[in-house]
Amino acid sequence: MAVYDDIIFSVAKEADKHLAEKLQADVLYYNGPVSMQCFSWFRETVEKMASCADKKAGIAVFLTTGGGQAEAAEKFVDILRHNYGEVYFVVPVAAMSAGTILCMAGDKIYMDYSSSLGPIDPQIPDKEGKRYIPALGYLAKIDELIAKANKGNLTAPEFQWLLQQDLGFLSFCEEGRALAVDLLKKWLVKYKFKNWVCHRTHNKGEAVSEAEKKNRAEEIATLLSDHAHWHSHGRMIGLDILRGECCLEIDDYGADKELQGYIRRYNDTLSDYVARMQAPAFIYAVKAA
Repeated sequence: MAVYDDIIFSVAKEADKHLAEKLQADVLYYNGPVSMQCFSWFRETVEKMASCADKKAGIAVFLTTGGGQAEAAEKFVDILRHNYGEVYFVVPVAAMSAGTILCMAGDKIYMDYSSSLGPIDPQIPDKEGKRYIPALGYLAKIDELIAKANKGNLTAPEFQWLLQQDLGFLSFCEEGRALAVDLLKKWLVKYKFKNWVCHRTHNKGEAVSEAEKKNRAEEIATLLSDHAHWHSHGRMIGLDILRGECCLEIDDYGADKELQGYIRRYNDTLSDYVARMQAPAFIYAVKAA
């Protein structure tokens, strides 16, 4: 098995070299939850990469995650931005929920037709602290039952369930939603839209104002946080919808077949290793080895 692992990391190391050259960035693989439990590990890896003599100006984070905490996403971004001037996110498969929030702090987002982001539905601990639940789904259910009550259609069991809800916990959910939206609005304007100088479709050629950037960021954040629109915490939102419906500029790495090949070789090799090891989280970087 040790020999097999050597082959895996040899393939990943070779792909890393090509990707660093193609993307003009240091390369980091992250597969796991966006969680404060991984904070120290993530910080140490990025700092080691940034201390290398041949450090590049940018970092490309290959991100695979089912989600996590908006608060952790904010801390991950602090680490990346403190150590690198340019931050790119590459999504070979899916970066959901808090992973989507994280991607919005990138100067560029790389996806292909098979990649997905998700609604920005941060996961928060339940009242007992035993598991994490999607905040938007919880709030949507509350809103649904209140609407039924206003129409006089609320059943007795539903009424009892509503009475048992903790107002403090509901406020916690609302604050989680507000934080996710605020982070998107701030990061999109500061990073993703920083080179958006002229309009490319409507009013083509005219200068883009700061107010227009803020309005676009708010539209994107509002849409991605609209549970009623997406219907599911786990909704996979692909490249075409992100570009068309959400008006997000995404770099399609599928247009460069050589780059696509390197990305899949790098990601699939490491992802297969993570699956075989049943690792809950895994970080890999040649420069931090």
